[in-house]
Amino acid sequence: MHIANRIAAIGFACAAASSFGPSPAQAVVAGQEGGPAAGSTLMVLNARGGVCTGIVLSARAILTAAHCAAGGAELRVHWRDAGEPVLIVPASVSLHPEFDAGAIRSRRRTIDLALIRLTEPLPGRFSAASLVDGSLPRAGSSITLAGYGVSREGEARSTGTYRSAALTAVEPYGPGRILLWAADNAGGGKRPGAGACQGDSGGPIFNDGGIVAVTSWSTGPAGRQCGLLSQGVLVAPQRGWIDKTLSKWGETARWTRDR
Repeated sequence: MHIANRIAAIGFACAAASSFGPSPAQAVVAGQEGGPAAGSTLMVLNARGGVCTGIVLSARAILTAAHCAAGGAELRVHWRDAGEPVLIVPASVSLHPEFDAGAIRSRRRTIDLALIRLTEPLPGRFSAASLVDGSLPRAGSSITLAGYGVSREGEARSTGTYRSAALTAVEPYGPGRILLWAADNAGGGKRPGAGACQGDSGGPIFNDGGIVAVTSWSTGPAGRQCGLLSQGVLVAPQRGWIDKTLSKWGETARWTRDR
């Protein structure tokens, strides 16, 4: 399932309001408030009530999941300033050329990434995230997933707080160079635990060096969509597209080599 869709809200105003209702201290799902690079993330809303997370790459460029921006959805980049919601209209959106909106249903390959360009620079409180260009995370390695998604599956009012969870990289379908799979260390993808949920799409997945992947999808136990496996698109193999697109916009991303 595409984990950022079907948030129960009507229009941007309602989406923003529902994003900041009461929420518990636990989060992402079974995670905690706060996490790495909180100052390099914000929210991406669409007119259908969808909520996603976005990663700041430069003062005018945001990285997120393509399914958040596909289908001609009217978008707003969102944060709060002195308690008041700010909603910014993007200047343009670029979907990865290998994004396939029907890939999940048909089990086809897709690269679920999008870049958003802003007309005006973000406020100085935001800083550019560091993307990792290096070896891919190995199965069993520790990673952290973060985003503004729900802390209770299906409850839109529990979105809007940046939360994170410590997970472990897994390879349920063998190693690959496109996707990263992760699961709660205790549950191992077999029993419910921490993981991504609605609204975390487009959010960062970290190792010690920086952001290694962008959250795109999740699975849950019977009748649920969150809590078992979390999936992200690895950024290093897509550096060429990211850099080329940003260059056309006069922007650059910050890349680091992993240790």
